[in-house]
Amino acid sequence: MGVQAHEIRQASVDDAPELARLLTLLGHPASASDLVARWSPWSAAGNSALVAPRGDGTLAGLAVLHSMWVLHRAQPLGRITALVVDQEQRGRGLGRRLVEAAEAHFTGAGCGMLEITSNFALVEAHAFYERIGYQRTSVRLAKVLASPLPSYAPP
Repeated sequence: MGVQAHEIRQASVDDAPELARLLTLLGHPASASDLVARWSPWSAAGNSALVAPRGDGTLAGLAVLHSMWVLHRAQPLGRITALVVDQEQRGRGLGRRLVEAAEAHFTGAGCGMLEITSNFALVEAHAFYERIGYQRTSVRLAKVLASPLPSYAPP
């Protein structure tokens, strides 16, 4: 079953099983209970997600959104921290529609720039982002901290 542009909506905690499935497909293993436990502090911090539902109750795609103020920019910065489209829906424009919906969301929130983070190994995803107008502008480096918090809690 295809997905129409008007079917992109805000995710809710009730979507946790499908969000976990899609995030796991992207390479970020998660369970529905993990996401339910994180949902309140994550959403209270201003984060959100967009999803593309199918008629059968499953989700065809997901874009996880985060906005933040950084000292060196005059406007908030929007970031897509995860974008995934189910295997059988790829190549049909759904990823583009999710990014366009994210752009509209961040424009409405007053953001002056949108970044997309992506693992180095996802070469096809990088080519997709470049085709839709995104440029490689920086390198993001990460380090796992020795003593992470046992559960998600914003500072």
